[in-house]
Amino acid sequence: MKVRATVICERDRQILLVRKPRSKWALPGGKVETGEAIAGAAARELQEETGLNVDQLLYIFEFDAGNTRHHVFEASVPEAENATPQNEIFECIWHSLNAFHDLDTSDATKSIIRTFLRRL
Repeated sequence: MKVRATVICERDRQILLVRKPRSKWALPGGKVETGEAIAGAAARELQEETGLNVDQLLYIFEFDAGNTRHHVFEASVPEAENATPQNEIFECIWHSLNAFHDLDTSDATKSIIRTFLRRL
């Protein structure tokens, strides 16, 4: 099973999403490297994809989708408005949590966001 660190950045009922060229919108995150702490992978992936540095990370739940296990974190980031696409990321957006179901995103991403919304 693949292990992925997935990051939720929420502010003012908006959520940060990223997109690679010709791909669906997704939550920031990626593969946990061998020997890497899952929280470290979450902070690294967020920084690599959006340029944002994590102030605090809170582990909120685990979610299995197909052959991928998502370890989902909520991130507190200073200067969140400065999210800028980095590396393989083509776009970053802050999108309303109330309208996430309208986005072109995977079923796994939608399920993770729905689970996160139950916590609010």
